[in-house]
Amino acid sequence: QVQLVESGGGLVQAGGSLRLSCAASGSIFSVNAMGWYRQAPGKQRELVSNITSSRNTNYADSVKGRFTISRDNAKNTVYLEMNSLKPEDTAVYYCNARIFRFSTRSESIYWGQGTQVTVSS
Repeated sequence: QVQLVESGGGLVQAGGSLRLSCAASGSIFSVNAMGWYRQAPGKQRELVSNITSSRNTNYADSVKGRFTISRDNAKNTVYLEMNSLKPEDTAVYYCNARIFRFSTRSESIYWGQGTQVTVSS
């Protein structure tokens, strides 16, 4: 089995910072692309940022210059450093990862359970 466990969400004032972490564990052969999505109430889930195994990154326009994604391949962990937070960043943040399992000899997409980020004005 594979699990993605997120941590680091919380309540912060506008202009503040938070750091999210997401660790993949279980019967993993390799972790390929990892990413962060978010879903605000009444809105569709949207991509925030993603990072390949070779550390190429991609950001939504709304977070460019404020958020930084990184990963530790040895720990199968992805991070999202969020600075200059705005009330519109309020959402449940989900991590996902493309994981190749040797047992199934296939790659699948896995999701974390989500962590709430609330930015007060």
